[in-house]
Amino acid sequence: MDRETRTFAERHYRSLAGRVPGGDGPAPSSVTFIRAPDAFSYADFVKGFLLPNLPCVFSSAFTEAWGSRRRWVTPEGKPDFEYLLHKYGDVVVPVANCGVREYNSNPKEHMPFRDYISYWKEYNQGGCSSPRGCLYLKDWHLCRSPFHADIFRSFSWSVNICGRKKWLFFPPGQEEALRDCHGNLPYDVTSTELLDTHLYPRIQHNSRPLEVIQEAGEMLFVPSGWHHQVYNLDDTISINHNWVNGCNLANMWQFLQQELQAVQHEVREWKDSMPDWHHHCQVIMKSCTGINFEEFYHFLKVIAEKRFLVLRQGLKGDTGDSTSLGLGLQQAAFDVGRLADVLASVVAHPDFQRVDTSAFSTQPEELLQQLKDAVAAAEAL
Repeated sequence: MDRETRTFAERHYRSLAGRVPGGDGPAPSSVTFIRAPDAFSYADFVKGFLLPNLPCVFSSAFTEAWGSRRRWVTPEGKPDFEYLLHKYGDVVVPVANCGVREYNSNPKEHMPFRDYISYWKEYNQGGCSSPRGCLYLKDWHLCRSPFHADIFRSFSWSVNICGRKKWLFFPPGQEEALRDCHGNLPYDVTSTELLDTHLYPRIQHNSRPLEVIQEAGEMLFVPSGWHHQVYNLDDTISINHNWVNGCNLANMWQFLQQELQAVQHEVREWKDSMPDWHHHCQVIMKSCTGINFEEFYHFLKVIAEKRFLVLRQGLKGDTGDSTSLGLGLQQAAFDVGRLADVLASVVAHPDFQRVDTSAFSTQPEELLQQLKDAVAAAEAL
């Protein structure tokens, strides 16, 4: 991130006046396809996609030098099972059964990777059918995945090493029209049961998903909070990664507040009779979501400390180690500003104020002041 992009991004968030980005404007009619790496900069990505929270597809030119595209794929463009077995055959991997619905997900088991490859070959030889059902290995999907938004409202990217995928996207907020009469999102947005207006009273049949066909080698950027459903159209291997940065940190915080509210709503009848009701809500939230308000604070603290290190080195004129952290000075300066804004909201939240912070190595108010001081110092960068 350069200085001009940082200034543009900071102005963008000031204009939001505390609102969470994404979902305010009209849904796009198509997804931008970016062809040439030389003609596209990180500043273009920030301004065109991260800040407005919009999806895009990067051409296979962006990944043509990846070793996995050379080594994991046969000349015919299919998975190279022999190479994968040689490298990863003894690895124990998580496998889900797509043919079985367990609440709004699929049951999982673990097996050696070589056993999964044997199943995959059997599945193909059986005309995409197997007595064991339709199984997928973690992110190497053999079928559609249930309708969802990515964990903690993170950004993600997905690269097809080989094969093709079809994505169905719904911008943030549009999924609300898909909730059933009990408030639940559908397991499958293509199911005919969505035609039942008694079960889905808010359904809008003129609201079509944004459809994307992702070809081999292409990289798809999935914005924060966009619900989606994915189909593999061929034998497909993909590499996927989720991340949170200054551009969607507030989205993550809003999501966690909504998760706590959902827990509190479910156990509200015991509020007056249960000692430490608020504490138990945090425990339940962690069990359901994987994180609660205390852990989110520690997450912010770890990220803040790394940004402080980059800024200190930069202010001393030493940027050598900054590069090893994968951060530039302007990116670190931008991030501390977003961290300060989000932490200020966390500290002011009534439910966070009920969290016992006495054993924290850095008190929240102290960390917030450190962030404010860092923001002021960063003005000189």
